[in-house]
Order: sequence, then C-alpha cells, then structure tokens
Amino acid sequence: MQAHTRKHHIEKDIIAEKKDNVMVDWRSAFTDLIDKFSEAGAALRGLRLRDGLTQKELAEKVGIAQANLSKMEHGKRLIGKAAAKKFASFFHTDYRIFL
Repeated sequence: MQAHTRKHHIEKDIIAEKKDNVMVDWRSAFTDLIDKFSEAGAALRGLRLRDGLTQKELAEKVGIAQANLSKMEHGKRLIGKAAAKKFASFFHTDYRIFL
C-alpha cells in the first residue's frame, strides 16, 4: 500500500484566484466546495490547506481524532462549539465561522 505524502496532489477546487485585481469574498470563491460539503467544512479545510497541514497534523495539534476532523471537513459531522473554539484559537479567527 502506498503511503500518502504531505502534498500528494493539488486541491484545485480549494485555490481561489484574484481576478482583475479584485478580492473576492471567500464564500463566493468556494461556492462549489460549500455546495459539495458545508460552509464550516470548507472554511476548516481551506484554513488547514492554507497552513500546509495534513488532517493528521491538525488533529494532533488541536487534540481531536483525525477521523472526526475528516467528517467535519466533509460535512458529515457538525463542528461543535468546543471544537470550533479550538480551531479558532489555532487559526487565530472567530469560532463562529465553524458553526
């Protein structure tokens, strides 16, 4: 079985582009991802990828199971207030974006 590398592929659907030198609201930039998963999951995944972290690395840093993190990113598990506050503290943002 092949081991996963840290950056085994580029997440094309997570990369936002600046068009005509105009910044776009993150919700507008990630519409497809939000439709596919959830707004909170898209925010979590985007911040994790922005910082170059794997799910395992982030899970270890905030003290949750990697399987639960995956479910949160894919919208299969709600991000509770306690977990949202852990993510917000780690990413230096408001916890409400994860709720």
